[in-house]
Amino acid sequence: MTTPTPRVDGRTARSERTRNAIVDAHVSLITDGDMRPTADRIAKLAGVSLRALWSHFADMEALMTASAQRILERRDAAHQPISADLPLAERIEAYCNQRAKLNDLVAPAARASALKEPFSPALQRYRKLHMERARDEVATLFAAEIDGDQELLNTITVVSMWNTWDTLRTPMELSTEAAAAILRRTVSALLSAER
Repeated sequence: MTTPTPRVDGRTARSERTRNAIVDAHVSLITDGDMRPTADRIAKLAGVSLRALWSHFADMEALMTASAQRILERRDAAHQPISADLPLAERIEAYCNQRAKLNDLVAPAARASALKEPFSPALQRYRKLHMERARDEVATLFAAEIDGDQELLNTITVVSMWNTWDTLRTPMELSTEAAAAILRRTVSALLSAER
C-alpha cells in the first residue's frame, strides 16, 4: 500500500515561491556588488510589490537573516570534505584550495554583511557560526599536527577566514592564485614550525 502524497495548499506554495524570490533577489543584488540593496530594488528584481516583501519579512534584519542562511547553504553545497588520512602536504593543498574557493564565493555577501553586522545580532550569530565551523574543520583535518594546541588552532583559523582573505584580495590586489599561495605558505609554516 502506498502512502498518498500530501497536498500542498496553493496559497502556501505561492507564498513560499514569493519568499524564495525575495531572498534570491536580495542575494543576487549583493553578489552583483550592491552592498546596500534597498527594499525597492529587491522587490523589483523579485517581481513582487513592496507590500509583498514586507508581508514576508518584518524588517531588513529578517531578510538579512534569511539571506545569510541561503549564502551558508550555498557555501555548504560547494564544500568538499577532505580526508584527514591524506599526507600533510596534500591536506594543506586541498584545504587551502578549498578555502580560496569558498572565501571568493562568500566575498560579496561578507562585504555587504560587514556594513550591517555591528547593528545586526543575526549577522553576528551567522559570522560566529561560520567561524566555529571553519575552526572545527581545521581541528579535525589537522588534529595530529595541532595536538591540542589551541593557539595554533586559532591562528590557522584566523589566517583562513574571509577577513584575512579580503586583505590579500582587495587592498593588496592579489589574484586568487597568489592569495592561495600565501595561505598555503602560512598554513604549511604554522604546521611544520617547532613548538
